[in-house]
Amino acid sequence: MQWWSQLRHSQYTITGVVLGIIIASLVLPPIWFLIQGSLFTTGADFSRGVMTFQYYERLLNEPKLFTSGLNSAIFAIGSSVIALLFGAILAWVVERTNAAFKALAYLTTIISLGTPFVLYVGAWLFLFGRAGPVNDLYRLITGNEGVLINVYSMTGMILIEGFLWSPLVFLLLSATFRTSNPEYEEAARMCGASVWDTLRLITFKLSLPSILALALLVFIRALEAFEVPALVGLPGRINVLTTDIFLDLHDVVPPDFGHASAFSVVLLLIVGVLLAFYNRLSKSADRYHTITGKGYRARLFDLGAGRHIATAIIVVNFVVILVLPLLALVWASLLPFFQPIRLAGFKLFTLENYQAVLSTDFYLELLWNTLFIAAVAATAAMGITLIAGWLAARRKKGAWILDQLATMPLIFPGIVLGVAVMQIYLAVPIPIYGTVWILIIAFVIRYLPYGMRYSYAGMLQIHHELEEAAGVCGASPMVILRRIILPLLAPSVLSGWLFIFLLATRVLSLPILLAGPESQVVAVEMFDLWTNGQGTELAALGLVWTAVMTVIASLFFYTARKTGAAAYGN
Repeated sequence: MQWWSQLRHSQYTITGVVLGIIIASLVLPPIWFLIQGSLFTTGADFSRGVMTFQYYERLLNEPKLFTSGLNSAIFAIGSSVIALLFGAILAWVVERTNAAFKALAYLTTIISLGTPFVLYVGAWLFLFGRAGPVNDLYRLITGNEGVLINVYSMTGMILIEGFLWSPLVFLLLSATFRTSNPEYEEAARMCGASVWDTLRLITFKLSLPSILALALLVFIRALEAFEVPALVGLPGRINVLTTDIFLDLHDVVPPDFGHASAFSVVLLLIVGVLLAFYNRLSKSADRYHTITGKGYRARLFDLGAGRHIATAIIVVNFVVILVLPLLALVWASLLPFFQPIRLAGFKLFTLENYQAVLSTDFYLELLWNTLFIAAVAATAAMGITLIAGWLAARRKKGAWILDQLATMPLIFPGIVLGVAVMQIYLAVPIPIYGTVWILIIAFVIRYLPYGMRYSYAGMLQIHHELEEAAGVCGASPMVILRRIILPLLAPSVLSGWLFIFLLATRVLSLPILLAGPESQVVAVEMFDLWTNGQGTELAALGLVWTAVMTVIASLFFYTARKTGAAAYGN
């Protein structure tokens, strides 16, 4: 039997080596080409010229680097505070109190996850724009011709980005509050502590590592955000690092790859340092062991009369984050041109925008391209990380390298990865630039870390004795993976697939740089419609797309729950 054990060990080794080569070929070239692009001149045919530091010298001598950097920091800090404030309070109210209408919070989150970032930003601009209902109502009441809220400002950017991230903060902190042991809270309550004192001195202090880690993650993602800075910041003449990179490639002929690469390297270094701090905080957040030897059920806080306030928080969140943006989009989608909300506007209602979306081959092709790219990218990313997570969780020799390689793309802001992938496929003789395949490759690179977390975390829930028993019975590693690991890991795989799929359909920063005439996607078309002043058609397209994504998300959530129940015999 010794020869069989050695054969099985060699199969694990070969699988790990092959997988390592695949992952390395995906994640290492973008870093190399980005650094190379910042240190060498680029010819008209995109060939490499002489080595130079001129791009970094020019960057350091430009005042806009420091101005954009400061704007990025203010924007990221402000939006992180807003997202955490809304998300954390809502998560605690839903998970730990006796408030009513809790389902509204989850409904808001599911629909938000299916709504493209561009559409969400457009909806808020409809609401708070000069002709929007908020400022219009202000003018009607005061008679003032000005505006109550100037949405094209740093304040507007912060509010919109914060609202964009609050559903995800709610989702992640809900798990923290739901799985934390309530014994300390109950002890405090028995000693006479009020709800507020228990919340302040016990609940949030015990959750502090998770909250700080999440705050840093939201800060990093806001720092690399593109949609809000592009749609809100550029019209308001507020530049951040990501929009400076975009303008170097979009508004300059020929594109200034060297300057954009130098900008990207600076942003890459900033994000890398922040992620190092994030990893240290995450290691302190011991929230991963959700099943312990001692069972418990958290007792909900009885808020008494305060229950109505808690319920109001859920309802206000539902209205502000979901209902108001959707109503603004519905109003705009039914008009031939956008106008303030007036009774006279109801006479102009038409379905022409929906007819244009549903009957035009171009829009149908957009929908197909987006679904195909997102589905293939999600499948490839989860397929790679399923095996990598399995090997890493089982501590196979050298498997930690797979974990490190698969996690490395976290350092890439979307716009930076777009610059790097663009340079790779302009330089190598593989004719996929401008096709759907370059977008699929870019999305796979981008979302490998997310797939790895889902697979790795799911593997930790499966005891290794099941694999050992199968091995004793003569099963090969691939048979073990197919017959044991995959059925038990199906809920995590499906959840990871859905998360990557939804992100790939929403994000703008990658496809806006890499999409060609035949590989346009919904997010890019929405951006073009907005910049071309076709807001009513954008609203119709967005609502149709959001409905499709909500149905898909709901079906996958239901399937994942049923699969999990079947896999674990519940």
